[in-house]
Amino acid sequence: MNINKNYLNLEDSYLFSTIAKKVSEFTNNHPEKKLIKMGIGDVTLPLAPVVVEAIKKAADEMGVQATFKGYGPEQGYGFLREAIQKYYSSKNVNLAADEIFISDGAKSDLGNILDLFDKDNTILIPDPVYPVYVDTNTMDGRKIIFADANEANGFLPMPDENINCDVIYICSPNNPTGAVYSKDALKKWVDYALKNDAIIIYDAAYECFIKSKDLPSSIYQIEGAKDCAIEFCSFSKTAGFTGTRCGYTVVPKTLIRQGASLNKFWLRRQTTKFNGVPYIVQRAAEAVFSTEGQKQIKENLMYYSENARIISETMDKKSIFYTGGKHSPYIWLKCPNNMKSWEFFDYLLNTAAVVGTPGAGFGKNGEGFFRLTSFGNRENTIEAMERFSNLF
Repeated sequence: MNINKNYLNLEDSYLFSTIAKKVSEFTNNHPEKKLIKMGIGDVTLPLAPVVVEAIKKAADEMGVQATFKGYGPEQGYGFLREAIQKYYSSKNVNLAADEIFISDGAKSDLGNILDLFDKDNTILIPDPVYPVYVDTNTMDGRKIIFADANEANGFLPMPDENINCDVIYICSPNNPTGAVYSKDALKKWVDYALKNDAIIIYDAAYECFIKSKDLPSSIYQIEGAKDCAIEFCSFSKTAGFTGTRCGYTVVPKTLIRQGASLNKFWLRRQTTKFNGVPYIVQRAAEAVFSTEGQKQIKENLMYYSENARIISETMDKKSIFYTGGKHSPYIWLKCPNNMKSWEFFDYLLNTAAVVGTPGAGFGKNGEGFFRLTSFGNRENTIEAMERFSNLF
């Protein structure tokens, strides 16, 4: 018996465990101080009322013989896939219902999609980056190269014609930097992928925060993307489903490689390894796309966006470089006074009792940067920025 030794190549997940340890020490030493956490990527507002009602109704159905549901279709119930199909139509993107696959979240599918690709593929991932992209490929032993995201390019790296790769990861709006690609910039990535016969893994988990129609909220708004891109999205940030778990993945039927349909590959993979998302959860997700559902979730999204505006305004007043905020729940700021990421974390914690996330935890290029999130409550966000302002 041989183990998968690629796991030995994984770096320890020290980031959030180290944060938790430092926060615990601080609260034990300073129980009198109010700690404000702005590092968490989890939502804090409750589910929309229309979603809760859909859950209750679906739960009642499960208690009646005539409406009870057992195993559902692994790729998702038709009612939800069709609701998502209509949502894409509102973005001028035409999809077939069987190009949409319901999952228990984007994070799961971002890892599971790798079943479709040979381990000899070269993977291009931006740095700094959401750690899941790196870790899941490391687990499979793939070669990873990094696209240089930095202050000079606004943390939006562009294709390098001198680099050949097989799979490209793009997250827009980005986690952790909050930066958003324009349509012209995404078109260059699509053209690059088509030229190199590569596949784009497009993480659209934060598309709901994009407010401008001039910015793409789906890669399929870019000509040629259906021939080279797989898109992942989630209800976690869109509708607060972090504890409810539901997402979806789009695999176009025109996505063909080496004569094989990746849509059919993914269907085969899901029907073999996945038993589907619970009926109750899918009914809840369907409610998100109702007229009232869209109204209610937008109220929550506007709440988080206002928090982001408050944080961004503080950075502007202090002339601190940052990305994100306007079309993202994340503000990625340059640490003041040339501090290192962990140095600034300790300073902010010990002098202002505010917690964020050190940028160094997201990759080499994250050193010297810091992530704040807008997912807290309004009162705490305002207070945290007042404390921040008094430091600089």
